[in-house]
Amino acid sequence: MKLIEVPRVKSISKKDFRKYYLKPQKPVVIESLEEQWPAHSKWSLKYMKAVAGDKIVPLYDDRPVRHDDGFNEPHAQMRMAEYIDLLEREPTKYRIFLWNILKEVPELQKDFTYPDFGIRLFKHVPMLFFGGRDSHTFMHYDIDLANIFHFHFQGEKECILFPQSERKYLYKVPHSLITHESIDFSNPDYAQWPALKMATGYKARLRHGEVLFMPEGYWHHMKYITPGFSMSLRALARSPKNLARASYNILFMRHFDVLMRKLKGQQWIDWKNEKAIKRTDSVLA
Repeated sequence: MKLIEVPRVKSISKKDFRKYYLKPQKPVVIESLEEQWPAHSKWSLKYMKAVAGDKIVPLYDDRPVRHDDGFNEPHAQMRMAEYIDLLEREPTKYRIFLWNILKEVPELQKDFTYPDFGIRLFKHVPMLFFGGRDSHTFMHYDIDLANIFHFHFQGEKECILFPQSERKYLYKVPHSLITHESIDFSNPDYAQWPALKMATGYKARLRHGEVLFMPEGYWHHMKYITPGFSMSLRALARSPKNLARASYNILFMRHFDVLMRKLKGQQWIDWKNEKAIKRTDSVLA
């Protein structure tokens, strides 16, 4: 894969952000945006354990998708305090995914404000993501193809990004938002996945206090180098094409996939994975 470093800026004005990154839909890391937030000095695993330790949190790992899995259905649950103890004690594949902090711990809203990027942010769905050392997400894009601002806290996280234009090289699974789950994007096997050599994308290493802007529909793979967590704020896709695709994903695609899992079982999942390989490798012919 041809991965270039995501550009970095110490800070940026709304005018320059819109001109150089939002309008051309290019990623950027902003290094000091959070510094004025109380969250910058307060938010840590220890702090989250103190304010949310009794909350039951949904956990996900990297097991392959099965036909009987529900849409975004967690693989396990435990108290936040127990989960943070696990993160600090040993490596674990368990991650927290799409945890709505305003719903679960409303007082955390006092620790941050919604920055003015010149684009309207959704105010009621700030989501937290936690992971242990070496845990990772599958390469995927978000169902609503939103513009995403990904704020990182504690530790380090490796991010690999691709624009939608590269999907033909990524072994995208049909009727889904993911690539083939067997691919290790941190160390890809090009003999098994030869089309990946053609893909051009970005990489970034996020540290505490940094925010990554991911444009509409960008594919992203996140790997936790150390235990840590992030918060995503999002804004509606502005491109009519992406809005149409988001509507299709939400209103039709996910429901069709659930129906086919019920009708065909694991055969449906296996067919999709095989199709991902055949379609992608055909671009090399």
